[in-house]
Amino acid sequence: MKKCRHCKASFQPSKPLQVACSPLCAIEIAKVKRIKDERKDARERREKIKTVSDLKKEAETAVHAYVRSRDEGKPCISCGTPLTAEGVGGGFDAGHYRSRGAADHLRYDADRNIFGQCKQCNRYLSGNAVAMRKGMIDRVGIGVVDAVENDNTAHKWTRDELIGIKAEYVKKRKALIAQK
Repeated sequence: MKKCRHCKASFQPSKPLQVACSPLCAIEIAKVKRIKDERKDARERREKIKTVSDLKKEAETAVHAYVRSRDEGKPCISCGTPLTAEGVGGGFDAGHYRSRGAADHLRYDADRNIFGQCKQCNRYLSGNAVAMRKGMIDRVGIGVVDAVENDNTAHKWTRDELIGIKAEYVKKRKALIAQK
């Protein structure tokens, strides 16, 4: 005896791969499958038409979410204010030492260029770069800071790189949250 996939009633199949107890249930199963397939196709079409700019935004969102999760509870890299995730839009930002416009190739470098920064320092003090440099020296060392300051390589982001960056940081964030 098998159970019907649609109505869950027990039935004796007349064919080895039969999953429905009646033609009406088979039609309903086919309708549900068609709807799922249409949704999957629509999702794939939406992914294909995304521009590099759209993918950059998505990758950046994933990286910033990771940085916020990583640095929550630590002090602001610039002024030392404790970082909490309270309030609308979160309590702090993911601040870049070298800005996205000045160094696009460091845009997603969460280990060397992006740190948790209070909104006051990041938004109203334009990153508070001098204090951020001091905080970075304390946290990651002078060698890393010099490497970031002297890294002027040009880079053009590809679709595959951006999709990979987004997937990597979503995975890292999930692991970080599970660890906490």
